[in-house]
Amino acid sequence: MGENQNKSPQQKQYQQLQQKHELKRPVLKNCIKAFIVGGLICLVGQAVTYFYIYYFNFTEQTAGNPTVATMIFIAMLLTGFGIYDHIGQFGGAGSAVPVTGFGNSVISAAIEHRTEGFVLGVGGNMFKLAGTVILFGVFSAFVVALIRTLITMMGGL
Repeated sequence: MGENQNKSPQQKQYQQLQQKHELKRPVLKNCIKAFIVGGLICLVGQAVTYFYIYYFNFTEQTAGNPTVATMIFIAMLLTGFGIYDHIGQFGGAGSAVPVTGFGNSVISAAIEHRTEGFVLGVGGNMFKLAGTVILFGVFSAFVVALIRTLITMMGGL
């Protein structure tokens, strides 16, 4: 309330006008769409895993890495053809959270900066977002492994 008292009448009038015209976000609808899109991406990933298990004699544990690589490759192809953007607009976080969102972010930066050349444009900007994801992923894996090692050394697990 103290914030409102410091505003001029024009600012208060503008704030009321803004609230009147502000679009209400359909949160539940967006959550459902994200759940469906994320679920479909995971369904495709599971199908790819089964493909590797049945046709290349991988185990469930060893099929994980080629599945991730395949899903990233598919996301990069779909991004290059402009299809993943439509999936992202419809599904929101459902398309960004799975590993395909990582592939989309890497290739989007490369496509956006391709006019600056392959080295400084594509190479320099491709890992802007991906670099932070890799850095914090490796760091968190290190912290979790350190905690597990300490717990094991103390007689737990």
